Amino acid sequence: MNSLVQLLRHRRYFAPAWVFASLNIMIGTWVLYIPRVKDKLQLTDSSLGAALFCLGLGTLVALLFSSKIIKGIGAGQATRAGILSFAILFVFPLVSPSFLLLCLSLFLVGIASCFTDIAMNALVSEIEIEDDIHIMRASHGFFSLGGAMAALIGYFVIEPLDNPLFHIAGASCLVVLSNLWLSKEYASIQLNKQESETRFSIRLLKPLLGFAIIAFIVMGSEGAIEQWSKLYLEEIVGVFSEKTAGLGFLSFSALMALGRFFGDGLSKRLGAHKVIIGGILLALLGYFGVLIASQWATILGFGVIGLGFSVVIPELLRLAGKTKGITSAEGISVVAGAGFIGFLVSPPFVGFVADIFTLKGSFTALTIAAGLAFVVSFLINTVNRNS
Repeated sequence: MNSLVQLLRHRRYFAPAWVFASLNIMIGTWVLYIPRVKDKLQLTDSSLGAALFCLGLGTLVALLFSSKIIKGIGAGQATRAGILSFAILFVFPLVSPSFLLLCLSLFLVGIASCFTDIAMNALVSEIEIEDDIHIMRASHGFFSLGGAMAALIGYFVIEPLDNPLFHIAGASCLVVLSNLWLSKEYASIQLNKQESETRFSIRLLKPLLGFAIIAFIVMGSEGAIEQWSKLYLEEIVGVFSEKTAGLGFLSFSALMALGRFFGDGLSKRLGAHKVIIGGILLALLGYFGVLIASQWATILGFGVIGLGFSVVIPELLRLAGKTKGITSAEGISVVAGAGFIGFLVSPPFVGFVADIFTLKGSFTALTIAAGLAFVVSFLINTVNRNS
C-alpha cells in the first residue's frame, strides 16, 4: 500500500509505472477485437493460435539483443523508445488484410513488447537502487490496472463506436502522448555499470524447480485468459454482446490489480508459502466458475482467478531470491524466465487444443494445470516446514 502511495505522490515514480499501464492498455484494447480479427480473416482456433505464437516468437527474438541495446542507450531512453514503438506497431494487427501480414505484425509487436518489458523493469530496478525505495510490486499492479482500464473503456465504446481502427488508434495516441510527456522524468537514467550479468545454468534449476513450475502455470494462465477470455464468453458461454464479452478480461485485470496493490499485508501476516497456496486455491475456484459456462459465473470466475494469482508471482520471486546456494539475481531470473515462457506458449496452446477438442477443453486443461500448481505449492510448503 505504501509503495502505491509513493507512486501516486511522486511523478518520478509514477512515470515508469505508467509505462507498465500503457503496455497493457494496448494489449487490453487488442484483445477486445481478437474475435473480429478471427472472423474477418476466417481463422480457425489453431490458425489464431499460430498467429499468437508469432507474437511469442518476436518476444523470444528480442531476448537475444534487448539487454545490449538497453545497456548501450540507458534504461530511460530504451523505455521511452520501446513504449512509443509498441503503441504505434499495435495498430497494424487490426488492419492486417491477410493471415501472413497478421503474423508479421504480431511478430514485430512481440519484439517491441519484450524490449519494453525488459527496459521498464530495469528502469524501475535502477530507481529502487538510487532512491532506496520498493515500487516494483506496485508498478506491476499498474500493468494489471492498464488492462482493466482498456477493458472498461472498451465496455462503453466498443458498440457505439463500432470502429476497431479508430479505437486502437485512439489508445495508441493516448499512450504515445502521455509517455512523451512523462518520459522526461526518467529519460536520463542509466543502468548501474557494476551490475553483473546473470546467465542461466542447469545447476540453478534443481533448487528452483517447484517455483519454476508454479510460475510457468500461473503466467501461462494469465497469457491464456488475456488472449482467449472474450472468445470463451462468445463461443462457449454464448454471450452475444461484444461489451459484455469483454467483462471477463475486465474482471480478471481489475481484481489482479487490486491483489497486487494490497497483497503485501497478507504476506506479512501469513507468510509467503501460505499466500501462494491460498492464492492458487482461490484461482482454482475461479476456474470452476469459468467451466460452469454461464455468463455471470464465468465473468466472476475470471475475476477470482485474477485475484488468486495476483499474489503468487511476487511471492515466488521473493522466495526465489532467498534460495540458499544461489544469488538473488540468479533465483529471480530462473523463476521469472519460467513464467515468461508460460506466458508466451499458453495462447497458442489454447488455440491448438481448442481445434482438437473445444475452447472449453482448453480451459479444462488450464484448470488441471492450476491443480498441479496447487499440489506443487503444497509439497514445497511441507518440505519447507519439515526442514
